[in-house]
Amino acid sequence: MVNHHDTGYKELFSYPELVRQLMEGFAPPEVSAMMDFSTLTDHSGNYITPLFNEKFEDKVWSVEVSWEGVRQQVFVYLLLEFQSTVDHRLPIRMLHYVACFYDHLIKTKVTTARKGMPPIFPVVLYNGSKRWTAREDIYRMVRPEPPMFLRVYQPHLRYYLVNESSFTEEELAARDTPLSGIFEVEKASKDVEALQGAVKRLAARIRAHPEKARLDEVITRWLKRHLKRLGAEAEQALEEINSLVEDHAMLAENLQTWAEKERQKGRQEGRQEGRQEGEEIGLQKGQRLAAINLLKLGLLTDEQIAQSTGLPLTEVIALRSDQAH
Repeated sequence: MVNHHDTGYKELFSYPELVRQLMEGFAPPEVSAMMDFSTLTDHSGNYITPLFNEKFEDKVWSVEVSWEGVRQQVFVYLLLEFQSTVDHRLPIRMLHYVACFYDHLIKTKVTTARKGMPPIFPVVLYNGSKRWTAREDIYRMVRPEPPMFLRVYQPHLRYYLVNESSFTEEELAARDTPLSGIFEVEKASKDVEALQGAVKRLAARIRAHPEKARLDEVITRWLKRHLKRLGAEAEQALEEINSLVEDHAMLAENLQTWAEKERQKGRQEGRQEGRQEGEEIGLQKGQRLAAINLLKLGLLTDEQIAQSTGLPLTEVIALRSDQAH
């Protein structure tokens, strides 16, 4: 994947608890309601062909679903899309990835072309700040829209988008899971006070979860990786943190110390900018005063005064006009 970033999300979604939280909290209710999460099985692997020779993050899980008395295995293809810009090729890529996965199932003898392919639920998880503008079905990329008799022959594959930035704080709080807490931390990362609150809520949600020991380990590892993006000072504040649940108070204190250092740094930069601005204003005043005095003497042309004082010629002409009045 171009502009790929190691987000740590691939490790998070190696745990069935977090896959379940994603499905129950963010997938369409009618889809998650059919799923028997006790049957979640990890099938992740590398299914890329030379068409997209790029590194990317994905996870593939299977889960059994039931509807109208029928029990069926469904594959959840989870694409973690964390590029700096929206990739408008994504519908093409998704079609390609799904086709490669189906080919993998045939090669590994999970099924055959004669038996048919199992259903796939393609999910894109996006945590970028830019508005998502890529088409959500490859058919929408066919332009101009073909006449009716050709439409049935066009490719169709729609993915389900989970866009972290589209959820409000209230919506994430209502879900009240460790995963929604992770999304809150992602959204709050630019505001240290909001980040402290989000980390505190995340720790409480992990503590209340039946699998808290395992989730604490993997989410703490993710959090340390995530906060390192904030710089060297933040990285130092995380060195002694081994458990978000157990070391929450230490983490909050370290974040507060880091935030204070950032504020002091900002004040110092502000004072320095102020001094520079003051010096520039003082210089401009001196240039204007010198020009006015030279104009009063009446010995130099406007061009000579501009060259002598360093003022723009237009400003010297304006000063002469003011003196005339």
